[in-house]
Amino acid sequence: MGSDRNGSESERNRKVLLGIGFWVQGLRCFPWMGVNFFLKDGMRVDPSTLQILQNSANLPMVAKPFYGILSDSFYIFGQHRVPYIALGAFLQAVSWITIALFAKSGISFLSITIYLLLGNLGASIVEVANDAIVAETGKQPTSSKNSKPSSSGELQSFVWMASSIGGVLGNLIGGITIDKFSTQMMFLMFGILLSFQFIITLFICESSLDLPKSPSLVGFRKQLSELLVALQKPEICYSIIWLALSYAVIPALTGTMFYYQTQHLMIESSLLGISKVFGQAAMLLWGIVYNCYLKSIPPRKLIAAIQVFMAIFVMSDVLFVNGVYQSIGIPDTLYVMVFSGLLEVLCFFKILPFNVLMAQLCPPGCEGSVMAFVMSATALAFIVSGYLGVALASYVGVTGEDFSGLPCGLLIQAVCTLLPLFWSSCIPDVKSEGKKKEN
Repeated sequence: MGSDRNGSESERNRKVLLGIGFWVQGLRCFPWMGVNFFLKDGMRVDPSTLQILQNSANLPMVAKPFYGILSDSFYIFGQHRVPYIALGAFLQAVSWITIALFAKSGISFLSITIYLLLGNLGASIVEVANDAIVAETGKQPTSSKNSKPSSSGELQSFVWMASSIGGVLGNLIGGITIDKFSTQMMFLMFGILLSFQFIITLFICESSLDLPKSPSLVGFRKQLSELLVALQKPEICYSIIWLALSYAVIPALTGTMFYYQTQHLMIESSLLGISKVFGQAAMLLWGIVYNCYLKSIPPRKLIAAIQVFMAIFVMSDVLFVNGVYQSIGIPDTLYVMVFSGLLEVLCFFKILPFNVLMAQLCPPGCEGSVMAFVMSATALAFIVSGYLGVALASYVGVTGEDFSGLPCGLLIQAVCTLLPLFWSSCIPDVKSEGKKKEN
C-alpha cells in the first residue's frame, strides 16, 4: 500500500511539473504572434528578413545535446532536472520582460534578435530537462501493479496534450489580444507567466518525482562518450538522420505565407489566431487518437503516412493561392482558418510516434543527451528548411508586394515533401509496446 501511495504521489508530482512546463512552452506561440506583427508593422521588415529572424532565433536549440549532457552528468544540489527547468524559465522571463520594457521606446533589430536568442536558450534548456524526465519515466517500471507502464506512450501523450492545450489558448488569446492591446503587452504578460513558472519550480523537490538516479555521477567527457556510443547504434542513428532530413529538404515558406495572408488577402490577426487554434486543436486530438488507437501501428508506417498527408496539404495550398477554392464558393478566410492551421502543425505529428520510438531505443543513463540530440537535429533541420525557403522565395520572385511566383514555389515544396519517403526504410520497423503485450 505504501509503495502504491508513493508511486501515485510521484506520478502526480511529475504530471504537475511536466504539465505546467509543456503547457507554458505551448503558450510560446502567444508572444511569437506578437513578434511577427511587431516586426512587420512596427519595424517594417520584409518577408525574407522576418523568416531569417524566425529561424536564426532557433540557433540555441541546436546546442541541445550540450544541455542534455550537462543535465545528465552535473547535479545541482543533488538534482539534475528541476534546477535546469528553473534556470530556463528564468532566462525566458528576463528575455520577454526586457523586450516588453524597451519595445515601446524603440528597440533595434540587433537587440531584439539577441533577446529572442536568450529566450530560446532558456526554452531549449527547459525542453531538454522535460524531455529527459519523460524518457526516464518511460523506461522506469511502475510502483503499482495496477498501473500501466509509461513506456507504452501514456506520459508522452499527456505532455503532448498539455503542450497542445497551451498552443490552443496561446493562439486564441493572442489573436484577440493583438487587436485589443499592444504587442508589448503580450510580451509582458508572457514574461510574468514565466516568472510564476520559475517560482513554482523552485518549490518542487526532485526527490518527490521518483526519478532513477544515475549509477554514478559520471563526468561530462564520460557522458559525451556514452552519447557517441548510443548514436553508433544503427537503429538510433539512421532514425535521427531520416527525421532531420525529412524536415531539412522541405523549403519552408512561413514568412511568405504570413505576408500573403496579412498583406495580400488582408486577413485579420484574430482570424489568424483562430487558424492556429484549429491547428493546435488538431495536435491535441492527435495526441488522444494516437494514444487510444495508433500506438500499435509500426512507427515507419505511421510516420510515412503523415509525410504523404503533408504533401497533400501543400498541394491544397497551391489550389488556394490559384483561387480554385474561392471559385467554388469557399472564402479565403475560411480556408486560412481551417486548412492553413492544420498544415502548419501537420509536420509535427510525426514527432509523437518518433519520440515514443526513441524512448524505447534510448540506452539507460543518457536519456537526456540522446533526446536532446534528437531535438537539436530537428531544430537544425528547421533552420535549414527556413533558409531554403528564403532562397526559394527569391528564386520564384516572391516579395512583400508580388506573390505571382508563390504557386510555383508551393509546387516545389510539395515535391520536396515527398522525397523523404524514398529512404523511410531508415526508420526501424519495431513492434510497439501494445503489440508486445498482446504477444
